[in-house]
Amino acid sequence: MVDGGSLHEGRTRLDAEGSNALARAMGLLSDEWTLMLLRHAHRGFTRYSEFQAELPISNSVLSARLDLLVNESLFDKQIHHSGRLRSEYVLTPKGLGIWPILVAIWKWERTWVPGYVFATPALRHAVCGKEFIPHFCCVSCGDQVTAQEISAQFGPAGGWARSVPEARTRRRSQSRRQVENSYFADTLTIWGNRWASAVVGAAFMGIVRFTDFRDLLGAPPGLLMQRLVVLCERGIMERVETQEHPARPEYRLTAKGLDFFSVIHLTLQWAEEWYIDPLGAVLSTQHTTCGNPFVGRLVCDQCHAPLEHADLILQSREKKFAPIGAEQQIGQPW
Repeated sequence: MVDGGSLHEGRTRLDAEGSNALARAMGLLSDEWTLMLLRHAHRGFTRYSEFQAELPISNSVLSARLDLLVNESLFDKQIHHSGRLRSEYVLTPKGLGIWPILVAIWKWERTWVPGYVFATPALRHAVCGKEFIPHFCCVSCGDQVTAQEISAQFGPAGGWARSVPEARTRRRSQSRRQVENSYFADTLTIWGNRWASAVVGAAFMGIVRFTDFRDLLGAPPGLLMQRLVVLCERGIMERVETQEHPARPEYRLTAKGLDFFSVIHLTLQWAEEWYIDPLGAVLSTQHTTCGNPFVGRLVCDQCHAPLEHADLILQSREKKFAPIGAEQQIGQPW
């Protein structure tokens, strides 16, 4: 099925010499079509015809992405023989486990990309009945967490060479019409290019100079500069000239870039649950405020209860509500 053979329940055993769990996960999720299919699957879509009707996607690309998600055990392809032969693509536990990442992306795009607010309708929490914005909190102490409060170092399965995302799919051309109601525009500035992903990851680890990005990541200098320019244009990073070294500018994450931390860490947590590396963890992280190893979770900012998939309600532009999950009505925009 995938490199190294598979484990039970969709888990995959990785090769200790190949890409690690984070690289595998970000390589898989760094494609717009893949994210859109997962987004719609969490709305309740299961049939090929439903995905095809909703997305401006060719038959060949749709088939390839669905096959990839089946091969990676995020979808289970079920064949039905009632009346006429048809297939359904049903989320597996591995696919269902993506929901915190999608919600974190929703929050980040809604906060930092004002032009896409129309495509990110409000979420309501069924427990308290209120519209909410998810807070990213420490499981150990319950406090809301920012990137600056987390210390991180590579674990035994880490390292720059193993952590550069795999290029699993070919990203669609920028000249083609954007997906209607897409809210992944700036997310894919980071995720949609393997070197941009690596640069942002390195920036979270404290790298700031062009030469250090180049040497640590092994990125071609021309491509690396292109990615830095784009990340700065989108407000994710900024170019800073220091008095000490005016000829050696630094590239630092902005507040917008730092806030993407929750998406990256939730992706890491999902990755290490489903991609098993014989060497162990990719990163060792600690919440400096409480001193405990860091595990993050999403919490309702209104009632402070941990969010659960079944308790999320999506509010459409028509002010109708539909639960995210198996009971959701087809056609509600999310």
